[in-house]
Amino acid sequence: MIPKPPVVPRAELHCHMEGAAPPSLVIQLAERYGVALDGLLDANGNYSWHDFTTFLKTYDVASALFRSPEDFTLLAETYFGMLAAEGAIYGEVFISPDHAVQSGLTYKAYMDAIGEGIMRANEATGIEGRMISTGVRHYGVKAVEMAALTTVNNPHPLLTGFGLAGDEREGHPSNYQKAFKIAQEAGLGLTAHAGEFGGPESVKGVLDFLHVTRIGHGVRSVEDPALVQRIVEEGVTLEVCPGSNIALGVYSNLRFHPVNILRQAGVKITLSSDDPPFFRTTLGHEYAETSRVFGWDRAIQKELTANAIKAAFCDDDTKARLFQQLEEATRDTN
Repeated sequence: MIPKPPVVPRAELHCHMEGAAPPSLVIQLAERYGVALDGLLDANGNYSWHDFTTFLKTYDVASALFRSPEDFTLLAETYFGMLAAEGAIYGEVFISPDHAVQSGLTYKAYMDAIGEGIMRANEATGIEGRMISTGVRHYGVKAVEMAALTTVNNPHPLLTGFGLAGDEREGHPSNYQKAFKIAQEAGLGLTAHAGEFGGPESVKGVLDFLHVTRIGHGVRSVEDPALVQRIVEEGVTLEVCPGSNIALGVYSNLRFHPVNILRQAGVKITLSSDDPPFFRTTLGHEYAETSRVFGWDRAIQKELTANAIKAAFCDDDTKARLFQQLEEATRDTN
């Protein structure tokens, strides 16, 4: 029997920290705090929801169980350990000053706790991790500006980016220019969710006004060929989450997802899991399923990881080490 080649090293740029909580960890915390989980999980132990509204409700209930710094350290350590077990060498997670407050913590305590979990996973597995602080779009302009100020006034060595999350159908991107200028002047990498539930105009808006180098999702740019060409020419990287898009009904199935069309058009594509246990996916599943459906070989998988490393919000020395790992792991199997 011919042995299978080793997994191509993977990298993830788009995952929400609270959205990465496996049901087993949520059950553990519910027992600790004496909280009933009626309706949160189905008979198979998966998160139970059936549309975007019930997904948000389920997400909020699960997130509310993380209440102490120790809870967030455990969450980060658990998730990055799971990523490493699937062959990932790098990952970034979105964190939120607003979620910190909702959890009853200061932003610094919340961020430090997640950073501690990432460092523990690094010590145990070698995986590199970084954090991206986000403003929540539908909380309003002032809230996003406060998120940016809170972020830059509380630096952390693993906090390297700022982004815009929340409902992209609310608030024009131009409204958030001040917040992104604050983050940019502090040297943070910039990304924004767009082109998921909003169409091409949403993508154009973040490109025009927020000066991002990456776009979370961005897949609906495929509806405007001129916009796709602009993305290629400007070298913008898309953080594509196919499983999430399908679970939320943006596309009916993976065969109809535009990730391959965008890649063939020259767009720099990466793969991520978004809120993995909620969408019954993992980073490894995203790599495997897109490769199966679109016939991507190991060279293309390597390309996806290389795209992620190039676009990552980490320092050049870290990128050099990651590229070395990628090359060493694929040298004899290309």
